[in-house]
Amino acid sequence: MEFQFKCGRKFFIVVSLLSVLIFVFLLQDYNRNYVDLNVIPELDSPLPPVPSQEWIQREMSRSMEMLGYQYPVSNNWECLQPRHTYFFPQIRAIFTGIPKSGCSNWIEFLLRADGGLPEKLDPTEVYKIHTTYSEPYRMFQEVKDRANTAEQQEHVFSFAVVRNPWTRLVSGYRDKLSTEVTQGRSFGSLARKIVRKINKIDNISNNTDHPTFNQYLRWIVLQDNLQNDHFTPQHLTLCIPNVKYDYIIPLELSNFLTPTIIETLKLNTSQSLLGPYNSQSSDPRLQSTTLLAKKWLSEQDPLLIEQLYVIFREDFAMMNYSNFTSPDFPLPLVYEKHNPKT
Repeated sequence: MEFQFKCGRKFFIVVSLLSVLIFVFLLQDYNRNYVDLNVIPELDSPLPPVPSQEWIQREMSRSMEMLGYQYPVSNNWECLQPRHTYFFPQIRAIFTGIPKSGCSNWIEFLLRADGGLPEKLDPTEVYKIHTTYSEPYRMFQEVKDRANTAEQQEHVFSFAVVRNPWTRLVSGYRDKLSTEVTQGRSFGSLARKIVRKINKIDNISNNTDHPTFNQYLRWIVLQDNLQNDHFTPQHLTLCIPNVKYDYIIPLELSNFLTPTIIETLKLNTSQSLLGPYNSQSSDPRLQSTTLLAKKWLSEQDPLLIEQLYVIFREDFAMMNYSNFTSPDFPLPLVYEKHNPKT
């Protein structure tokens, strides 16, 4: 009886010690990945100058040259991914919404301005902005023909919003594949497939439903057929080289550049268009995704970062976008040398 008691006591002590060790490990792992998004750090420098549209168009042309593209004499709305470009006939506007670049707010705003949304939208039906309500505006064949006809009769104003590739990568992970609860619809099935694929490469067994950030980045590098336009380079979604957009907005500076769009289209400004830049700070260098990107990306293998940079090289060139090591990340390096990796 005494022997059984001693064995039971030893077993209890061992189990307790193991529990403590597991708790310490999980706490360390949590601290490594934790960023207190309620504490806004201070910056020594003011915001860099907001680029002119002339500067933006020059950067865009530079990216086009890297791709071996050349603008046509006149626009032809033949888009590689027509489902992300919309023609709004009443306000005579064409918009390309790149996933994870603040497109949802713009689509809702433009739909409402064009009369394509009910006056009051039930919060439970917001998802229909990307389905039922926007479908008739997508640049598929019939809509494309109408857009080209309208363009021939009188120029239709066109614009797009782009984003720093690093913050876009982090946003795609947080919104679609991580355990974080966000306003977007997560890709649960894809998340599990990524885990299985990377686990097979690493020869490990792990039944988790969500990939780690490192697994996600390594999957991006694979460039396999599971990837969709939330994770592929932005320039593939733009309708280049068939068209030249009248106006391009870097998402990071949308607060400064959006009024020009509103003015040009003579739209009502009652709806907010802040999108992902509507948190505690108006400085894009202090937004939650920016802070997480700086931390998470700095923890990755430099070789992995180099591989990702190569994949998104043209996207960086689009706006001479800063690297996550820059004090002005994620802003365009306006009027600086073209070296986004510094």
